[in-house]
Amino acid sequence: MIIRSVFFTFVFLFAPLAISDGVAGTWKHAKNPVWIEINLEEGHATVVRSDKSPERVGRKILKEIKSSSKHQNLWYGLLYIEKLGEYKRVEISLPDSERMLITGKVGFFSRTAEWLREDTLPTP
Repeated sequence: MIIRSVFFTFVFLFAPLAISDGVAGTWKHAKNPVWIEINLEEGHATVVRSDKSPERVGRKILKEIKSSSKHQNLWYGLLYIEKLGEYKRVEISLPDSERMLITGKVGFFSRTAEWLREDTLPTP
């Protein structure tokens, strides 16, 4: 019984620390052949592969990524919007460990893009 109590205490105390960098890694856009790499230490995401627009590889698509101090599995950052030619504030969330949602608002419009976790970058 004591071992079970210690185990649950450990899980509840340290699980938020394990999840805090859960957004780091390689992600593929759910609908388009685009992969990004998120590096939380540097606070940005870079396009590492884009089958339709290879000239975008190496572009910093997300910057100033910071975790929410109030909510677990929530980050904020600036996303480069191609049509506007500028960065806009976005919310980054993990509904589960394999899906990431990036939501941005411009004026009255809101848009959410879904990304799927990739263990490795597939070869072209």
